[in-house]
Amino acid sequence: MAFRSIVILLVVAAIAVLAALNWTTLATPSAISLGFTSFQAPLGLLMLGLTALLGVFFIAYVLSLQGSVLLETRRHVKEMQAQRELADRAELSRFTELRTYLESQHQQGQAALLARIDALESHFAARAQESDNATAAYVGQLEDQMRMRRDPVL
Repeated sequence: MAFRSIVILLVVAAIAVLAALNWTTLATPSAISLGFTSFQAPLGLLMLGLTALLGVFFIAYVLSLQGSVLLETRRHVKEMQAQRELADRAELSRFTELRTYLESQHQQGQAALLARIDALESHFAARAQESDNATAAYVGQLEDQMRMRRDPVL
């Protein structure tokens, strides 16, 4: 329990104990003046009743204040939830944009790599063809030289 609650309970208990111990004094009738009229009534009971009425009004005020705070808190929670959802959607949108960007970069890189591989492949094919032609030319020259050595007359 909070310190304030304990103090309030102690004050209420003290009032109840004093009222119980002094009930005969509280119930003794006396002349009460309201300014424009006067009458006979027990002043202690009247004051005790007004204190109880003040306590009831205080409790009603505290409950209404707590209710308004709860409603305000609920409104803030809804507002925060809406802001959280908005932030989540914005973050999701940024992730989607990032994914789209990364996919396009990947496709561009893949296309550049494939173009480079195709260029290298055609270059290697050309080099292989040149090598085959050079080898065939050397073999042809060797054959000619061998024929010339076998048939020197021709």
